[in-house]
Amino acid sequence: MKPKEAIVRWKDVELGLGSVGRLRILKKMAERPDEYFTKYSLERATGLKPIDVRRDLEVLLSLNWIKEYGYDPKRYRINTENEAVKIIAEFLRKFK
Repeated sequence: MKPKEAIVRWKDVELGLGSVGRLRILKKMAERPDEYFTKYSLERATGLKPIDVRRDLEVLLSLNWIKEYGYDPKRYRINTENEAVKIIAEFLRKFK
């Protein structure tokens, strides 16, 4: 019998959680999952530099862990439909 494939790929988890910046962004978004964030609001909330926020958002978007909305300026929101995000968000909400 073939082993059941994991719902969440470990490679994606390593990539998604591979920087302090991505952890900070995910934590902030997980705390307020119904809120939309601009790059600027994430810079202020996380203390990250603009270039770091941009780079981290690109990675999170490529994993489909966050969604981008085409307002001006663009806004971002955590993707609560993604299985990996559900697990990670629940974990991150346990920390203050």
